[in-house]
Amino acid sequence: MRVKIDIDTRTFVRFGLVVLAFVVGLAVLYHLQGPLTLIAVSLFLALALNPPVNWIARHLPGSKTNRFAGTAVAYMLVITILAGLLVVVIPPVAQQSSKFAQTVPSLVDQVVSKRDVLNDFLSQYGLQDQVDSAIESAKSQAASFAASVGSTLVNGVGATLAGIVNILFVLVLTFLMLLEGPGWIKRIWDLYENPERLERHRALVQRMYRIVTGYVNGQLIVASIGAVSVLVVVLILSALFPLPANLAIPLAVIAFIGALIPLVGTTIAAVVISLILVLNSLPATIVFVIFFIIYQQIENNLISPVVQSRAVELSALTVLVSILIGISLFGLLGGLLAIPIAGCIRVFINDRIEKSRKERAQETAKNPIKKLVSKLKNAT
Repeated sequence: MRVKIDIDTRTFVRFGLVVLAFVVGLAVLYHLQGPLTLIAVSLFLALALNPPVNWIARHLPGSKTNRFAGTAVAYMLVITILAGLLVVVIPPVAQQSSKFAQTVPSLVDQVVSKRDVLNDFLSQYGLQDQVDSAIESAKSQAASFAASVGSTLVNGVGATLAGIVNILFVLVLTFLMLLEGPGWIKRIWDLYENPERLERHRALVQRMYRIVTGYVNGQLIVASIGAVSVLVVVLILSALFPLPANLAIPLAVIAFIGALIPLVGTTIAAVVISLILVLNSLPATIVFVIFFIIYQQIENNLISPVVQSRAVELSALTVLVSILIGISLFGLLGGLLAIPIAGCIRVFINDRIEKSRKERAQETAKNPIKKLVSKLKNAT
């Protein structure tokens, strides 16, 4: 028996247009990773600051909901906290850098004093020619590097200015989202004419909002765990190696701030911490690097999936798979949005399933025969 399926031209064209629109949409998202990343970061900051902004706005004197003042006060608190963190971090780091700069002349003197011993060793084992060749190669590379210092400096200044502009853009965009967000949402709800649909969609959006805020809170928990781990490790290293114990808190703060940046933040923080540690003790730095490599694997594959699975109500496997898919498709932006998007998709699917069940139940209740068949199925 042959089954023949007829597909008219209109259906085929529609399917092709849907596929084309999907591919074009993916290409557009890929090319807009930079702006979309800034918008996503601003959105997460707005969601994280929204509860304190609402609380401050309700308790401020004057109007019943002074949104602008609440947002401004919340921003002032954030800036104050950041300034306090800088005060904690910068002085010890500057002190260690100054200490290292003061020891450089003595290190140079030690190298110069041992020059004759080194020359005798090289001559004895016939290594002088290889060393001279390596020195000449280093000189030529240094000359080429010096020639490119100007362009490198310009590129570095340009990247720094671009980073400052991006930070300012995120701060302004977050402020506007906090200020105008409730108005946008109210205008959208005013477009609804069906009260039942309005109530269901409001509940759906509220559940998605809890998912996103849960993700932000989960990221704070992961960052706190990383900071405490760095604090403990640095304190232990200070007892075993010539390392000042007062570096523990500043380095923990650096680890906390870095962990708030998805994907690359922890690595950047580890590099900064290692550079600070190497100014005091090379063995301590090696131990810390080994600790970081092990901890990063534990955080990426255990701590973060478990914490985020509870925060966004997803299984740890789903969280890990979502991150891998997001990074593979859209890089940093995909990694940033993967977990909350997966949580929102789960909420949406559950809502559709619940709606379908209610519709089937209502249809069965209206039809006595279907109601009887349903009871018989449940009984068997």
